[in-house]
Amino acid sequence: MYRAMENQPFYVRDGSYYIPQESGRGPWGNRSLHGRVVIGLLGHGLEEAFGSDDFTPARLTVDMYKLPGFDPVEIRTTLIREGGRIRMTEAEFISGGVSMAKASCQFLRRTENPDGVVWSPKTWDAPMPETIEPMPITRSPMGGMWATRQIAGGFGDPGPRKIWMSEVRDLVAGSPLTPFQRVAVAADFCSPFANASQDKGLAYINTDVSVYLHRALVGDWVGFQSVNHQATAGVAIGECWLYDRDGPIGTATCAALAQKRLPPK
Repeated sequence: MYRAMENQPFYVRDGSYYIPQESGRGPWGNRSLHGRVVIGLLGHGLEEAFGSDDFTPARLTVDMYKLPGFDPVEIRTTLIREGGRIRMTEAEFISGGVSMAKASCQFLRRTENPDGVVWSPKTWDAPMPETIEPMPITRSPMGGMWATRQIAGGFGDPGPRKIWMSEVRDLVAGSPLTPFQRVAVAADFCSPFANASQDKGLAYINTDVSVYLHRALVGDWVGFQSVNHQATAGVAIGECWLYDRDGPIGTATCAALAQKRLPPK
């Protein structure tokens, strides 16, 4: 199935609507979309409506409160504030006429760093993705929906886990992925990478994702390093640091609820 869908985009545009394709099916039900294609499309809509060369999308937060099916999707965007240095925006994911998710995005004007030395953690010591053998599809996360290059630790390992991943298809047919959209559609991976257990797999469904970026992604590969997982009474948080081939680009965090996968029909 993966090879048959390898070049299929997640959505096809039809006027003001986006039509979900089979490639966007998620792990929690046979007729529901993957969270990453919800986050990615919201990022696409926000950047299309409000992106510009002078502003960096520094923070994207997506709340996902209902699993969308394969009904046509509408993205409704709103400009909350347009200032000289901050552009505050929102977008809503409407599937079949019902609100399923909502995003807010802060665009910040690019300028110069002030003088001074500020501590930050060392960058990871990771080989470039082209020097690492591809993972077999049978072992690759989500059966090969991404191109992945494992660096250290897998889903059956305690951690820390490190991996490169790259999208293998367009988010919207005919619209090549931008650097911001590549990160947006990848960010949902924070939840399984941080929250999957060593012995039972993934048993948490994330309800949100927040991405913080201090610069644009360079190249096609996003690096993930799991740095935190905590859970109490079925409520979990997860955090990953994000990288590209030039070094750190930001972070991805999520909240998640204990969830059982539905049996296949």
